[in-house]
This record gives sequence, C-alpha cells and structure tokens, in this order.
Amino acid sequence: MSPVDTIKDAYAALGRSDPSVLFGTFDPAVAWNEPEGMPLADRNPYRSAQAVGEGVLGRVVAAFDNFTAVPTTFIDGGDHVVVLGRFGGTTKNGGQTLDAPFCHVYRFSEGKVVTFQGFTDTGQWTKLMR
Repeated sequence: MSPVDTIKDAYAALGRSDPSVLFGTFDPAVAWNEPEGMPLADRNPYRSAQAVGEGVLGRVVAAFDNFTAVPTTFIDGGDHVVVLGRFGGTTKNGGQTLDAPFCHVYRFSEGKVVTFQGFTDTGQWTKLMR
C-alpha cells in the first residue's frame, strides 16, 4: 500500500473512532510534533504510539465531545503525505465549538510514519483548552 493510501485508511478509521490504524502506521521511533504554541505541544516530540495516544488523542477526547478530524485533501508526495482538513468538536467544559483548519505533514520511511508535523489555529485551541 502506498503512503497516501495508508494515511487515507488511517483517517477513515479515525472517523470511526479507531485510532489503532493510525498507530499501526508508526515507526517505533516516530517523532510526532504538535503545532508550536498549541497546548498539546508541551511534550513534543512524542516518541511512540502510546505517547501520542495518551498525550494527544487522550487529552483531546478528555476536552472535546464529538471531536473530528475531517480530511478534505490528500497531497501525494511519495514518502511525504500532506493532509488538509478541519477539526471539529464541542468543549466538554462550556460547550464552545472547535472549528479549525489543519495541515498534517507525514514522512514515511520503509512503509512507516517516521515524522509528523501538524499546523492549525493554535490560538483557537489554546482558548478552548483552558
């Protein structure tokens, strides 16, 4: 399977609340970086599927109801895959709406994700995750 197809499958699984497909794409030494200035960047780089699960997805699920990461565009650069889309959800504390664009950049080596860099509206995330 090509890197872009792997990532498409991972986002489809995330849409079904199944992060295991994404985690299964990670190289054991993955370097996952949340956007600078975002509350979730405090542990950058995350170095394992478990670290990403606990430090990123676990914290997001704790903060938001109905969280989504909906891709709109996949850019196939071979071993680099760029995904554009939108985050959505409602804060559990106060019911405020998250509606932020994202850009995710994945780099593959030998069929596994070795690096991830995210970009989004960090101001909105900071405000909502207080």
